Amino acid sequence: MRLDLRPLLSGDKLLTFDFDLSLDRFSEDTSAYLNGVSFPSPMKVSGRITNTAGYMLLTLSLSVDYSTVCARCLEPIEGSFALDLEKTVASKDMAEDIPEERLDDYVIIEDGSLNLDEQLIEQLEMEFPSKILCKDDCLGLCPRCGRSLNHASCDCGKDDIDPRLLPFKALLDKMDSDGDNQD
Repeated sequence: MRLDLRPLLSGDKLLTFDFDLSLDRFSEDTSAYLNGVSFPSPMKVSGRITNTAGYMLLTLSLSVDYSTVCARCLEPIEGSFALDLEKTVASKDMAEDIPEERLDDYVIIEDGSLNLDEQLIEQLEMEFPSKILCKDDCLGLCPRCGRSLNHASCDCGKDDIDPRLLPFKALLDKMDSDGDNQD
């Protein structure tokens, strides 16, 4: 969505907006950790830009429904992600004077307008959780048989010892047998 900011630059005090942003066209460009996440409906975006004596502030809220799988048990998950955002609006000339480490706090006006699409996608990629669980206490999958431990327990591997710990088991067994011989 490209917002025309010329009225604000001419002295208006408030610009409100409300739009839907389709995420279909960005699916090939999303960062690696958003792979496996689909967005069945457009992102809902609403907000305002206020102009107070030349200082412009962007305040917006976004929400989007998503579908993915649990990071532990691979069960399908559907949910909603919401984010509130506040950034200072600056002209391209002012952006040159902003230190690079602070540029994330600003949105930049180009040719009297503000293009929010790419910035909203970037913000979604930064803020969206990298791992989503079906529930906080998800037990995941059995590493041996692959059974979901949320639905049933399994007995496979209970007596198995991590091969890296076998030397310690041999040492403990030796200590136990030496202790039995001393009695």
